[in-house]
Amino acid sequence: MTTKPGEIYRVDLGASGKVRMMLIVSREDCDSPRALSLCVPITSSTRESLYEVELPSRPFFRMKSYANVQGLQAIQHHEMNGPVGTIYGESFEAVKEALRYSMDL
Repeated sequence: MTTKPGEIYRVDLGASGKVRMMLIVSREDCDSPRALSLCVPITSSTRESLYEVELPSRPFFRMKSYANVQGLQAIQHHEMNGPVGTIYGESFEAVKEALRYSMDL
């Protein structure tokens, strides 16, 4: 499996018993040494911080949604279901800017 930046997958986070949508933020790499992608969780709650990016309305979102870059994590490809959709353009650029802010890059 090769994931692409901006794709959204459903991921069962296991212990918490919750299936959450995750936004792929790592680069597309057909020759990656590990079957992992860096993902940002999508949530319906916000604290109105620079670590959260409001996402545009999409059919696969049930309510207003936000990308929470503080929740960045590596997810194994076999844990992903989808993709269920994509985020691109200005919204994805805003997520990348929030990641740069969060890591002081």
